[in-house]
Amino acid sequence: MANVKSIAVIGAGASGLTAIKQCVENGFNVTCFERTEIFGGLWRYHDDDIDGVASVTKTTIINTSKELSAFSDFPPPDDFPNFMHNRLMWKYFEMYAKKFNLNDYIKYKHEVKAIAKSSDYEKTGRWLVKYVDDEDNEIEEQFDGVMICTGHHATPHEPKFPGQDKFQGTVIHSHSFKNADKYLDQKVVVVGVGNSGLDIATELGRIASQVYLSTRRGTWVANRTFLKGLPYDFCINSRLINTIAGYFSRPWNYLMETVLDIYFDHEAYGLKPKHRLCGQHPAIQDELANSIMSGRILVRKNIKCFTEKGVIFEGSNEEIACDTVILATGYKIGFPFIDPSIIDIVDNRVELYKNVFNPRLEHPHTLAFIGLIQPLGAIFPISEMQSRWFAGLMKGQFKLPPKDKMISIMKMDNEARDKLFYASPRNTIEVHWIPYMDEIASFIGAKPNMTKLALTDPVLWYNCLLKPCVSYQYRLNGPNPWEGARQAILELDKRLYAPLKIEDTDQPNGKVRAG
Repeated sequence: MANVKSIAVIGAGASGLTAIKQCVENGFNVTCFERTEIFGGLWRYHDDDIDGVASVTKTTIINTSKELSAFSDFPPPDDFPNFMHNRLMWKYFEMYAKKFNLNDYIKYKHEVKAIAKSSDYEKTGRWLVKYVDDEDNEIEEQFDGVMICTGHHATPHEPKFPGQDKFQGTVIHSHSFKNADKYLDQKVVVVGVGNSGLDIATELGRIASQVYLSTRRGTWVANRTFLKGLPYDFCINSRLINTIAGYFSRPWNYLMETVLDIYFDHEAYGLKPKHRLCGQHPAIQDELANSIMSGRILVRKNIKCFTEKGVIFEGSNEEIACDTVILATGYKIGFPFIDPSIIDIVDNRVELYKNVFNPRLEHPHTLAFIGLIQPLGAIFPISEMQSRWFAGLMKGQFKLPPKDKMISIMKMDNEARDKLFYASPRNTIEVHWIPYMDEIASFIGAKPNMTKLALTDPVLWYNCLLKPCVSYQYRLNGPNPWEGARQAILELDKRLYAPLKIEDTDQPNGKVRAG
């Protein structure tokens, strides 16, 4: 009988939880190292500003709808809202962990300090993990495989502006922003118009005396809801629309940009970017137009320089007095516990085959980077798919291509990414959701066979083609299929409207009606 493989999972966030599950299902011995006292990672809100431990703000709501964010064999409860507050996101992860007994494999307050090749790596591909346990003991342990699930929101990118050192106010990164309470009646400058920047600016706009939103290049802004008030991704993230957008990218960009401008005139609001809509994921924000129109937020260009009491924006010589500047300027990709010889990061670009494996290692399949990706869609199903791929490789069910082929494909992927998305450090790991999911699923035999479905199950085929492309589609076949996948796909509309129902005591037999 072959020895059971041992796997180390680094981090017990959303990616770490699904990594544990996929490994357990494949019969591996799994140990997850989590430096804090609780799972959930980014989605576990905490008041403390802890270096290297990111968390959402107190008011954060997820930007992708619950059905498209779900793991492939675990739909969220029907009564959960379609866009979940971070408390409910963490509750969903808690339910997932409890359902599959994932807590049994997590060692809390265990911080990984170093990952290196074992002495017999050339022969076995094994890794040496050095960590400090919850009693401050330094321990070394060998594993057959390692899954890095620490994400890319831990190390803030903090640009420096001329004169910043003489500014008498406070400068923080959005990593340190937890809630708006301490900024009551302050004048605040928020730098950056990504999701974090817009969320922080609109939240501050309710209590600060004035908020200035500073942008270098603008951004496309979309609401969470779209046609008929339905979740935007529920309306556009289908296989049919993805195919149309792929073949007719310019007309599709023009059409969607026109639609977004109907809701929010980007030119008038000073936020119209030079890049096309599909050149980067849009910022999702429902309150921005009202906040700008009411004067609570004033849009300005990039900061030209700091003064002692404030800032001067580009295109102006006027000093704008402010108390605090918040840098919502993104994060740097980095893994301080991994030797640079193992993973090379240049200009925030990581050289990985399909964003997961380093093809230049002698045994690339034994070290996986899970969730190191920025999709135009939800990340959780992608982390799950990557973990299924890794587990299959470690089990010997599948094989990676030869080194030269992986390197060649990696270069082509990078070139294609550079053409699709505008040049920016935040776009180095950007992917389109359906094409990426389909490709990884094809490696493990989990991609839906649409031709076969059309012939054998036309109702399911119709739903897979025209309705949202949810992760349940990737459990219809392949390793560890889920018998509830078909029903979950067919009942999408039912679960979409379920949170909108209210009890109507006037209806016979306790029936419900739409609220």
